[in-house]
Amino acid sequence: MTAFWTVILLIISNIFMTFAWYGQLKLSELHINDNWPLILIILSSWGIALFEYSFMVPANRMGSDINGGPFNLMELKVLQEVISLSVFTIIVATVFRGQPIEWNHLVAFFFLILAVIFVFWK
Repeated sequence: MTAFWTVILLIISNIFMTFAWYGQLKLSELHINDNWPLILIILSSWGIALFEYSFMVPANRMGSDINGGPFNLMELKVLQEVISLSVFTIIVATVFRGQPIEWNHLVAFFFLILAVIFVFWK
């Protein structure tokens, strides 16, 4: 059950992370933050990132075998990266509709899945 909750927390964390990093681009696309100074954009991203860390840190603590969780650090990191790119792709496809997903992106995902398989291979 710890693995399940680790993955759920990583998904939630990566949703916040994606909006912290790329949400300001959507606001630019909508001309909402056109006149904002860069420092305000940075601070708003940090505000969103606070929520990211509020889920990422517990996920890593819970999931790490250092604290009795099911994943070693390499497994935890590869899992996080695949979740990050999966969440990013879903958000790009739904929020940033003008950004196409090309065949080479799908091939890259295939290799990421292979990375997960190899990292968990015993």
